[in-house]
Amino acid sequence: MVGRVLKDLIPRDEVVIATKAFYPIGDGPNDRGLSRKHLFSAIDASLRRLGVDYVDLYQVHRWDPDTPIEETLCALNDIVLAGKARYIGASSMYAWQFMKALHLSDQHGWARFVSMQNHYNLVYREEEREMMPLCREEGIGVIPWSPLARGFLAGNRRREGLGATKRSKSDTFAQRMYYTDVDFDVVNRVVEVAKARGVSAAQVSLAWLLGQSGVTAPIIGASKIKQLDQAVEALDIRLDDAECVALEERYQPHPVRGHE
Repeated sequence: MVGRVLKDLIPRDEVVIATKAFYPIGDGPNDRGLSRKHLFSAIDASLRRLGVDYVDLYQVHRWDPDTPIEETLCALNDIVLAGKARYIGASSMYAWQFMKALHLSDQHGWARFVSMQNHYNLVYREEEREMMPLCREEGIGVIPWSPLARGFLAGNRRREGLGATKRSKSDTFAQRMYYTDVDFDVVNRVVEVAKARGVSAAQVSLAWLLGQSGVTAPIIGASKIKQLDQAVEALDIRLDDAECVALEERYQPHPVRGHE
């Protein structure tokens, strides 16, 4: 669908296309991971599906313990030199792993990761300990995934019965990640700030994330035009210090999640 839109409606230079590699796309041992073979196969397949000559950002979806990081980084550098990707990015890993990759790229003169797609939102802020400071120091753009905690921060989930939507009742992944009493305390603060401003809880959650130093662009998932419009409107919301304190003070540390 993206390929058809690009071909018929939008000039290629006016959009930024990102794709990722790591998770299995088949049953074979070379259909997954961050080996040289899979990274080249995956980017070629993406380009064919999209009907384009290059992507703007090629990301590694996770750290691959089965492939030497030097092999991964060398392959990514060759993909950039071949013109198949303009830049490379990473996603959800430990800060020491990310720093190791950056150091090796600098050491060998390879293309360097320019972005980190990490798990970061108002009910999961463990990235503030190491990854966020690292990205700020190294000039890495942060593009958080699940900025609304899979809908949890929209304010329509309940401590009893999970919520009224089909997704809230069936999303076991979110139920494992969030849904603690403390998480609900944070959401209650989000709803209070939203009501006082006359905006949605989702907009307040996005505005808070956009206000964090180093964050470039949260990755949203919209299923309705209204949701997309509200997300865009969140760009104009500037939370004051008192509101930020109210949103943040109920947070308590969580186990590290989202790297698996």
